[in-house]
Amino acid sequence: MDARDSRPSPDALLKAATRDNGRGRLKIFLGAAPGVGKTYEMLATAQARRREGVDVVVGIVETHGRGETGALLAGLEVLPRRRIEYKGRMLEEMDLDALLARRPALALVDELAHSNVPGSRHPKRYLDVEELLAAGIDVHTTLNIQHVESLNDVVARITRIRVRETVPDSVLDTADDIEVIDLSPEDLLGRLREGKVYVAQTARRALNHYFSPGNLTALRELALRRTAQRVDAQLLDHMQQHAIAGPWAAGDRVLICVTRHSLGPAVVRYGRRMADRLRAPWTALHVETGATLRLPAAARDRIAETLRLAESLGAVAVTIPGRDAAEEILDYARANNFTHLVIGNPGPSRLKWRRPAAQRLIEAAGAIAVHVVGTDTAAAEMRPDRSGRVRIGGFRWTPYGGSTAFVAAAVAVGMALQSFLAAPSISLAFLTAVLGAAAVWGLLPSLYASLLSVLAYNFFFLPPLYTFTIADPENVVALVFFSIAAVIAGNLAAAVRAQAVAARTRARTTDALYQFSRKLAAIATLDDLLWAAAYQVAAMLNVRVVLLLPDGEGLAVGAGYPPEDQLDEADLAAARWTWQHDRPAGRGADTLPGARRLFLPLRTGRGPVAVLGIESDRPAPWLSPEQRRLLDALADQIAVSIERITLAEDVDRARLEAETERLRAALLTSISHDLRTPLASIIGAAGSLERYHDRLDEAARRDLVRTVQEEAERLSRFVANLLDMTRLEAGALAPRREPVELSEAVGAALSRAAKLLAGHDITLDLPPDLPPVLLDVVLFEQALLNVLDNAGKYAPPGTQVTLRASAEPARQEVRLQVIDAGPGIAPEALGHVFDKFYRAPDTDRRRAGTGLGLAIARGFIAAMGGRMEAANRTDRSGAVFTFVLKAAAGR
Repeated sequence: MDARDSRPSPDALLKAATRDNGRGRLKIFLGAAPGVGKTYEMLATAQARRREGVDVVVGIVETHGRGETGALLAGLEVLPRRRIEYKGRMLEEMDLDALLARRPALALVDELAHSNVPGSRHPKRYLDVEELLAAGIDVHTTLNIQHVESLNDVVARITRIRVRETVPDSVLDTADDIEVIDLSPEDLLGRLREGKVYVAQTARRALNHYFSPGNLTALRELALRRTAQRVDAQLLDHMQQHAIAGPWAAGDRVLICVTRHSLGPAVVRYGRRMADRLRAPWTALHVETGATLRLPAAARDRIAETLRLAESLGAVAVTIPGRDAAEEILDYARANNFTHLVIGNPGPSRLKWRRPAAQRLIEAAGAIAVHVVGTDTAAAEMRPDRSGRVRIGGFRWTPYGGSTAFVAAAVAVGMALQSFLAAPSISLAFLTAVLGAAAVWGLLPSLYASLLSVLAYNFFFLPPLYTFTIADPENVVALVFFSIAAVIAGNLAAAVRAQAVAARTRARTTDALYQFSRKLAAIATLDDLLWAAAYQVAAMLNVRVVLLLPDGEGLAVGAGYPPEDQLDEADLAAARWTWQHDRPAGRGADTLPGARRLFLPLRTGRGPVAVLGIESDRPAPWLSPEQRRLLDALADQIAVSIERITLAEDVDRARLEAETERLRAALLTSISHDLRTPLASIIGAAGSLERYHDRLDEAARRDLVRTVQEEAERLSRFVANLLDMTRLEAGALAPRREPVELSEAVGAALSRAAKLLAGHDITLDLPPDLPPVLLDVVLFEQALLNVLDNAGKYAPPGTQVTLRASAEPARQEVRLQVIDAGPGIAPEALGHVFDKFYRAPDTDRRRAGTGLGLAIARGFIAAMGGRMEAANRTDRSGAVFTFVLKAAAGR
């Protein structure tokens, strides 16, 4: 066994470690249809576990009135259900919080695909189960096969009924245990007729539609097959975790071997027919060796076409690097539990000493069955030259000329050293030449250098000199061993070179993909993303690129490299077909091949998001297997990035709409309350004056006039605040800043706020040596007036309102604080006091205001280059609003 076979798979160990990190175990009782006894079997298992001493709690179980099922609840702890009101009705759901608080060892949760009542924590019950598992609680649950997402369409075609409640396939894939609850169609139909599944009327309708014998048979097969897939995956995980060399023939798996000799699609088609006969999954594998890298473009294109054919027929196409194709194929087959290998046999090798890969696979396969597709079948689709053999590569003189130069240099070095060294030591110079030829040009030039080195060494350094005759038998032995060493060294150096070339190529590709992913992560706009994506694809694949995005009913060019903004009708038709059908179209594809470009859909889990078109002057097929995989990787990254930006824009748009709606609601609330209140007072006072003027004394009339004036001024402030906020949001505010003495500006604001602060004690603490500040006096007065108005509303009458200023010369700033003795700002409101229309939750609604005053004050101060801060007093209750203003230069 190879050393690699004795090591567990890191991915499998990581998956096992993730599963064993305190997460609960999930067991699914899977049935083909309702009524097969899933809930009954789950309760029976729970009763057995309870008798074993396991703490079992029923989260939710639906008996549907079945007496024998309900009887199994006896002795089990059943949690009360949570009642939720929805559209005037009281509905019951599983109480997830109570179950988490109870924390049993095993929870029973029936009907995994159930949709929860709106208002529940999770929209689906399987998400409740995920939370229970994450909390370390084992869960037993039930599920019918028609509720599995990937089988939803299949079930709909079979039964002509589409099930709306589904669960993702990942739920089944991550389940620790799946128990199929099976019942023959005849027995299930008998239960239906006896009323053990549905009530009589519902049972008759079900018998006439869903529960036909053919439907039930098909659903049984679906359930068994889906469970078999999960069991097969569990078996493979177990083998990889424990480094067990396969195959374990518990189920058939077919591996198609695509080598550089068996390029024919006939091998793939044979493998597809075998997989269909065995009803087994199948994979097409290509091992990329040093010899593969030396193939001409046409041969590499044929490999790419073969892998694409396998993918189109339903296989998983895999390419792995390696040194020897046969060894890598067997390692991969054993590691992934393949039971059948299919390989083409191109006939006897021209190199008689080298056995074909098919023969070596047969000898080393062990328990794996090897199927060899005959020469006539596999080689019929290859392109032979006149000799009947496939040409592996074109002849180039440069490697052989270079190898000759290396050997000539070795001769020169040997001539210079022969007076100091013996002939056997000089042979090392020729070994260096052989290794250099192998490292630079590969195997065949190194073999040529080996032969040339043997001849030159014999001719120049073995007596008799300058002949190919060898007089001393010891020199004959030395020359033979030198020849063997040269050939072996050349082969090893060539193999290392091939692997290094492949590693460098993959490293460059991986690094380019990594850098591209980092670039995409930093891009915030769609235009920049499209341009960067087009440039990257064009640079890495040497093609011309165009990206198209949906635009109304059609597609529009989003970006191109080189810049391209027009497509001909054939290209547009191919692009539209790709978008509509989510499949490739255009040049080299099966659909609309007359287009100049090949169009690929860029899709994510939500569906297609864009279309990528590429064009090249190279003849088709013009994408190698590596390039196609690279293109797929780039396309996936671009699609995810487009979706990320689109989702971010959708979130921003939704946030903006929500904020707009909130502001609209707040504005309407303010208008309906805070603006209507002064209007009502004005109307009431004016009406009293008009109707009862003669009956009122002078004092009453003055009081009503004063009310009209005060409420009109209050209304004027409200309207001014609304207009000021409109100016701020529209960016129409252009402050005229000039040096102003802070004491003068504060005095003007206090004069305007005299009525607002009539019941408060005003204290000024303004040092006389304060530097002038850069202000727009009008805007500053309004901002300070709003803050003073806020203090007058919330500070109780008779309390002190202090205005304190201080200079900070190091920062060239002046700080002005407005300190009141009110209740202060609630901790949760500190971050929102400057928000538009924000009113603290505990605000007394009798205090008039629109929630705009502080927002406008901060906007005005920010427009003048300053800032505002809000905090609570530390010595007692009360709020502190701080104006941070820019000091004028020169003081």
